[in-house]
Amino acid sequence: MPFHGEADPLAPRSRGTVPRIGRRAGRVDGGIASRSFHGADGGAEHFICVQAPGKLGLQDLIELVQDRYAAAREALGLASETAVFRRLFLSDTINQVARVRASGLALDPPGSPVAVSIVQQPPLPGAKIALFAYHVEGGGEPVKRRLSARHVLVERNGLGHLWSPRLCAGAGGSPVSAAAQTRELFDDLIRTLASQGGTLRDHCVRTWVYLKDIDVFYQDMVDSRRELFAEQGMTGATHFIASTGIEGACAHRYDLVAMDAYSILGLVPAQVSYLNDFDRLCPTQDYNVTFERGTRIAYADRAHLFISGTASIDRSGAVVHPGDALRQLDHAVANIEALLRAGRAGLDDLMHLLVYLRDPTDFARVDGYLGHRFPGLPRLIVQGPVCRPEWLVEVEGIAVTPNDAPELPSF
Repeated sequence: MPFHGEADPLAPRSRGTVPRIGRRAGRVDGGIASRSFHGADGGAEHFICVQAPGKLGLQDLIELVQDRYAAAREALGLASETAVFRRLFLSDTINQVARVRASGLALDPPGSPVAVSIVQQPPLPGAKIALFAYHVEGGGEPVKRRLSARHVLVERNGLGHLWSPRLCAGAGGSPVSAAAQTRELFDDLIRTLASQGGTLRDHCVRTWVYLKDIDVFYQDMVDSRRELFAEQGMTGATHFIASTGIEGACAHRYDLVAMDAYSILGLVPAQVSYLNDFDRLCPTQDYNVTFERGTRIAYADRAHLFISGTASIDRSGAVVHPGDALRQLDHAVANIEALLRAGRAGLDDLMHLLVYLRDPTDFARVDGYLGHRFPGLPRLIVQGPVCRPEWLVEVEGIAVTPNDAPELPSF
């Protein structure tokens, strides 16, 4: 199955060659798309998306995705040990997770733990599995440690990058409220951060919160998170955390809420800024939710811009273009462009996009738009209703830009 989109005009790097600083080498080939950033300090980051057709059985699809992922690594000259984070999107987690966990997509390379997220968000236009992977190489060899089944710490250049996938209550036997489960997930993250000398307020950079039946349970999560954030010293007068709150599920039958998180231990205030454009978007607290629309993390030679789940919203908090997924997508992209501009970046700096659709019948139009607007950019489209029923599409992504601030820590 060809990967949607057109080939990036920047050819992928050949083995044994070093692209110029900041060059983003793109590749789109047979279900694989990748983009890379090479920093002045020598470290390279690689963002890889892998898709598979919908005509095969699960085991055949797992093997196909493994093969395509291996081909992507080979094309980029990446050892398997450079993997930091992988997210696997499944169509039916409860029935598929055992075989996925037994595969090379979920297992650690020997002596090199990888943070692996597994979430039920059916890949569109009808596959059982898709993959997003993030690899880091060079610029100082990292030390990777598994703190627990759900927390992987990557120590690099004096910083600790804590990846915390698959946080969930593991509820068995009977359902527990979404509010109680939300607190349990965050308490797990808070304890782990504290064990490494960190706090939720000062070191957590990004979360992804998944809810079963988001139309029913979203408000309970929001209320619980707001209360917990206030206890942790996060209010409208301080800051929140970049986040996506979206429909999704883990592999436990009675879990209503699950979460992935990314934190940076050793992060200093001078590295952090928050992305807003109040001519286009109101503060999230204006409609009683608590997340940052985007967060910029600066390093000596680069900056990472984490764009939260962004929908078709205006500066009063109202839904724009109700009932029209394509016009909503165009407005959401314009909002993302404004957020990136606030962080001295642009759409060309995006390394990947993840697009959530409420109605899978909108896939063809949305995919066509993205292929025209972002040729060659790694992206995945999954089925995932957004927090308001009127929002038909939501978009998130990560951008990386060169930075010249030698007084800041190296990535």
